[in-house]
Amino acid sequence: MKRNNSTRSLVLMGLLTAILILFSFTPIGTIPIGPLSITLNIIPIAIAAAALGPAGGAAMGAIFGLLSFLQCLGIGIPSGMGATLFSINPFLAFVQRFVPRLLDGFLVGLIFKGCKKLFGYGPAGFITGIFSAFLNTLFFMSALVLLFGNTEYVQGLINGRNVVAFVCAFVGVNAVFEMIVSTLVTGGVVLALYKAKLLPLSEKS
Repeated sequence: MKRNNSTRSLVLMGLLTAILILFSFTPIGTIPIGPLSITLNIIPIAIAAAALGPAGGAAMGAIFGLLSFLQCLGIGIPSGMGATLFSINPFLAFVQRFVPRLLDGFLVGLIFKGCKKLFGYGPAGFITGIFSAFLNTLFFMSALVLLFGNTEYVQGLINGRNVVAFVCAFVGVNAVFEMIVSTLVTGGVVLALYKAKLLPLSEKS
């Protein structure tokens, strides 16, 4: 049984990684809006976190972070903001792209575990979808302000506003759209996997 669960986990991880790569290297997973992009890449992270726990979510988040950093180099769907941040400081650009996504995956894995005990798989899946999108935006923008807030580029984007007003204006539409899509898709997939008796993959998930 443990071997069967391990095989299922590896297959699911491979499938979600393939989807994440597809999203990152084709227009399917990215909708550019100005300097930012609405991304669907958070959905595989949320599903991995729900199915495989915090470790699975963190692993998928790390993959997303690496792919996101490659976009700074023009690999995959180019990121204008990423390219600019990379030109300012390559190391901090990597941190800003990688750490928020890894942390997002780990935390939504914990959130799913807690919500699953309280509400069951279905509601927990939808809640996980909400938080995957919300935390991704929160961590991404927090890292942007923390690491690059004093640069001429980010100061130009802030344009004299306070940080909260800047973040809300900058990612408001993006964040709402991402939360809606992530909630519906993640919740639906987790519920379908549970009804198909593919979840839980293990007692620890």
